[in-house]
Amino acid sequence: MRRIAILNQKGGVGKTTTAVNLAAALAECGQRVCVLDLDPQAHATTHLGVEPNGQRPSMYDVLVHNRQLAEVRLKVGERLWLVGSDINLAAAEVELAGVVGREVILRDLLLQDEGTFDFVLMDCGPSLGVLTLNALAAANEVFIPLQPHFLALHGMGKLFETTALVAKRINPALKVTGIIVCLYEATTRLAQEVIRDLSAYLEKSRGGTSPWANARIFRTRIRRNIKLAECPSHGQSIFAYAPGCNGAADYLALAHEVLGEDEQVVAARVGIDDRGVVELLPEVPSRGPSPAPVGESA
Repeated sequence: MRRIAILNQKGGVGKTTTAVNLAAALAECGQRVCVLDLDPQAHATTHLGVEPNGQRPSMYDVLVHNRQLAEVRLKVGERLWLVGSDINLAAAEVELAGVVGREVILRDLLLQDEGTFDFVLMDCGPSLGVLTLNALAAANEVFIPLQPHFLALHGMGKLFETTALVAKRINPALKVTGIIVCLYEATTRLAQEVIRDLSAYLEKSRGGTSPWANARIFRTRIRRNIKLAECPSHGQSIFAYAPGCNGAADYLALAHEVLGEDEQVVAARVGIDDRGVVELLPEVPSRGPSPAPVGESA
């Protein structure tokens, strides 16, 4: 089971959009996927059509009241589950302050769920606190959504320091494995320069022992697309809201990369050009047989 924290301490770079739509894309590819919303703003919860009204069990009950994940998660699509959030989660930072081992509560609970899903994607808030530390302690991978602006690039150093600290003290298995370029505009010189600078920085880290030594920039770029901005207000992923748009094509191509398919095969299948732009809408793969039920309403 791949446990992936989607992290960036800068807001507005596409974390929730990526967590939800990459999860939906992986589900379209036949994977069993669970989204954990670790942000008290509950944007991923709302995006997937669940009202964060505080009346149903949430990540707050998991972390503070030791509820099992299987008791809290909801099935929100075919092969797609959600453990939602609400504003109560903001209190977890304070309520867990005196709890021994508070950083590894989620890790221990996910170990009990080992094998239930193919992927667990954790949508982290734009801050470093107990909630984000729980995600990093539980994850074996980190994906960093990045808007190709120089200020966003400068913030990467802080992100890398955070992952190195967690890897040293809490979770030695933690690795930064992928950087996802979001809100991409292929026609701007700035985007190309930022990607080139980041590629050069990562290349210098190759062969080292840092958690990002083998990180790669995914070839697929997530283009700026109005449909991606619209679909959260409808409580739907991009595949339910506008499956024929560029946003759906981009996230489906990204899902194929995450699944480890050869880059040249992915590029040929979905029409990725030299800039990482998807030019052809791929066919949605066959869903295949339905998996065994996994706590549909629990």
